[in-house]
Amino acid sequence: MSVVCLSLLISVLIGVPAGLLSAVYRNSWVDHAARVLTLVSLSMPSFWLGLMLIILFSLKLNLLPVVGYTSVVTDVWSGLRFLILPSCALGTYLTALLARLVRSSVLEILGQEYIRTARAKGLRERVVLFRHALRNALIPAVTVMGINMGILLGGSAVIETLFVLPGVGQLVITALYNRDLPVIQGLILYISVLYVLINLVVDLLYTYLDPRLRFG
Repeated sequence: MSVVCLSLLISVLIGVPAGLLSAVYRNSWVDHAARVLTLVSLSMPSFWLGLMLIILFSLKLNLLPVVGYTSVVTDVWSGLRFLILPSCALGTYLTALLARLVRSSVLEILGQEYIRTARAKGLRERVVLFRHALRNALIPAVTVMGINMGILLGGSAVIETLFVLPGVGQLVITALYNRDLPVIQGLILYISVLYVLINLVVDLLYTYLDPRLRFG
């Protein structure tokens, strides 16, 4: 789960700002570069990207370890060094998806009446973008993140096998090889409950991002 959580964090920290910048500087070199990068990222399978990252950052540049694992609870820096490459390989798809979605949502919202009204009132452009445009644009992005958590959980099995990381995905693969039905059933139940809880959190985030959805 450490790989999934870190990949989700990377996707949000990179994808959302990239989509916002691409919308703000529409049809500029920033927008064109972001669109090309997102298109390439959406086309790359996570396992192939993981292999390329191992070759570049581990074998060629010798910056990060190839395989292994250290708990972030025991040693934060050592644990992150083992998680950076698999998290980047797993989260690249969601990062590109969020960037494209945020871009289209922000562009649509910037043409709304209340955005023109906010600018007419003399609000600073930063306030208009972050408080009014981005906050509303995050609603579809949060929906996509909730749906794609299933893809991250499924992809973690491949990534954990590739980087030899202990985790739920690796445990699923081992249980399948050994035909350990009780473990497989328990893991399916665990992943199903986790997916339901994630979508519950998504619903709660809706009420924070859009006060009109609050009851009472």
